Amino acid sequence: MRQLTKRSENYSKWYNEIIVKSGLAEFSGIRGFMIIKPYGYSLWDRMKTILDQMLKFTGHQNVYFPLLIPKSIFSKEKEHTEIFSEGCAVVTHSRLKKNIGKESLIIDPESELQEELVIRPTSESIIWKTYKRWIQSYRDLPILFNQWGNALRWEMRTRLFLRTTEFLWQEGHTAHSTKQEALEETLKILNIYTDFSEKFMAIPVLQGIKPYMDKFSGSEKTYCIEALMQDGKALQIGTSHFLGQNFSKAFDVKYTNFNGKQEYVWSTSWGVSTRLIGALIMSHSDDKGLVLPPKIAPIQIIIVPIYNNNNKEKCMMINEISKKILNILEQEGIRAKYDNNTTFTPGWKFHEYEMKGVPIRISIGKNEIQNDKVEIFRRDTYEKIYLPWMNLKNSIPELLDEIQKNIHKKALNRTQKLIIELDNYNDFKNKINHSGGFIFAHWDGTKKTSQKIQEETEATIRCIPMYNKKEKGKCIYSGNPSLQRVVFSKSY
Repeated sequence: MRQLTKRSENYSKWYNEIIVKSGLAEFSGIRGFMIIKPYGYSLWDRMKTILDQMLKFTGHQNVYFPLLIPKSIFSKEKEHTEIFSEGCAVVTHSRLKKNIGKESLIIDPESELQEELVIRPTSESIIWKTYKRWIQSYRDLPILFNQWGNALRWEMRTRLFLRTTEFLWQEGHTAHSTKQEALEETLKILNIYTDFSEKFMAIPVLQGIKPYMDKFSGSEKTYCIEALMQDGKALQIGTSHFLGQNFSKAFDVKYTNFNGKQEYVWSTSWGVSTRLIGALIMSHSDDKGLVLPPKIAPIQIIIVPIYNNNNKEKCMMINEISKKILNILEQEGIRAKYDNNTTFTPGWKFHEYEMKGVPIRISIGKNEIQNDKVEIFRRDTYEKIYLPWMNLKNSIPELLDEIQKNIHKKALNRTQKLIIELDNYNDFKNKINHSGGFIFAHWDGTKKTSQKIQEETEATIRCIPMYNKKEKGKCIYSGNPSLQRVVFSKSY
């Protein structure tokens, strides 16, 4: 059996092991790049399906823009270029050729491109170059586009799903005629991300605004949702950016308004990535593997037969009832699987599907056949109950809902215990270094102070809470005046 390192012993090692042993992903052999395996991709696919429906319901359409961006276009918005250029990969030649006299390939010097191409770290530049052609008048607005794809940013320190050089994501890019409409769009997306995180991933989040020095480059304001992982560190799950008119001015994108006058377009961009899978792992999983909320789990129920090979008649009955149960569940729209593979023992399967975080396991053996009941195992609580298999149509949906709520409640209780207000810097350092969590503390608004706190404690300002009341106080570090508390935490 594939045992995991305990979280309490080595949280980082536990995290990596759970990804590999549950079959989500593995290292590719190229630093910063990973291979997402079928089970991991089915989890991402489930997330994509739900989010895609939520975005389409609010009027957004899917598009696709090129992976390669001409360097001259990428360089248009200065602040954007300055930040992202350090992590860019650049294509300079178009082909390889055989090294004469050697069994190897070299870059063909004659294939040098007239203009170098940047592999997209994000798509604002290529999209706004295109919007200049598409937008002429108020009749062309709003544009509500979303793109599913990949991006590439060189990373110094990489970790599966949380921070990889190449990652999968969705990136939204919208254009509007007014500032108010763009701001409303920014907040609408933030609320969509919040609903998705809490209602489907069962992860409670904190909505906030990034401090000015941490906002998305090229934006006027960045909104975010932050979540606490089991080790007390924060993880930024999603961001929504109010871009103002920065990109429309950089690319000279104007529209003619109702009165026949030209104005610059207002815009937003926003996105979540495969980092969501990392958040899911670190929010709910335990020392026996993944724990997946039913709404997001690729397999909600696994059916495991327990055969007695000495009694073929009983085996046939078990198989027949298992298939009937599978059919009942599938007709109710439940994602179920019947594992009748005889290569592995029931015990091996129990361990395997616990590792994969399948919310419910149904076991059927001779005892269950005799009693017309099946054994139901809950992955979230390790409880076993016995139910008549004929009544599963009614009982299973309620049980899945109960599991979803329980997983969220557990994460919420843990998060609430790790939220604290502090005014003393020594208490702050002690809290950060021991239990971690979200620490609400006063900050004087200067970059210098935030850098000093980070140097001394590794804690950063995660956000300025959106709905936090104004409260005069003194900065926890400098003692200078402050108008409200911000949220500090160590983070991934």
